[in-house]
Amino acid sequence: MLWPKLVQERVKTGNDRELVHSYPYRSACPSTVWTELVESATDELFFAGYTNYFFWTQVPHFTETLRRKAESGCRVRFLLGDPAGEVTRQREEIEDVALSVSTRIRVTLEHLERLGPLGNVEARFSVPLDAINHVSLSVFRFDSEALVTPHLARLVGHDSPLLHLRKHGDGGMFDRFTEHAEELWSRALPTGG
Repeated sequence: MLWPKLVQERVKTGNDRELVHSYPYRSACPSTVWTELVESATDELFFAGYTNYFFWTQVPHFTETLRRKAESGCRVRFLLGDPAGEVTRQREEIEDVALSVSTRIRVTLEHLERLGPLGNVEARFSVPLDAINHVSLSVFRFDSEALVTPHLARLVGHDSPLLHLRKHGDGGMFDRFTEHAEELWSRALPTGG
């Protein structure tokens, strides 16, 4: 009688088996998790955060890793907010921090420019109509795993919760979040850089 209850409490079943781990703050996720996910991806790296700037401080040798991944055939994409957009301006007022949203986006763009022309690396700005949906949810995909941050109203991304997901079949949480990011990507505009 005890064994089935113990198993049920320890073994994930149904929809929640895609949830690898949850963190009350994005900043509580160890940098080793980010690094391991980036390093282990072979086909798809999709950074659909509004600024994505923290990867260069979170993941050691991030630029070199992106270059190596792209050269080996991995698709690398960055979906960013428009640094000159209205939603970006509004978010800066809400956050009211020294390292502004537009500055964080420009930091990412600067790092991407340093990569030079690589065919498998793409960067786009979300269109104005999608910007509010983009700024409120960050989705970072590493092949069949994802880190997702639903942004809380007045908090900077690192203060919002984070979910670590691993795909287990179709139609689960992994698919729902990554399909949201893909939809934003489908309408997004090239950054020009």
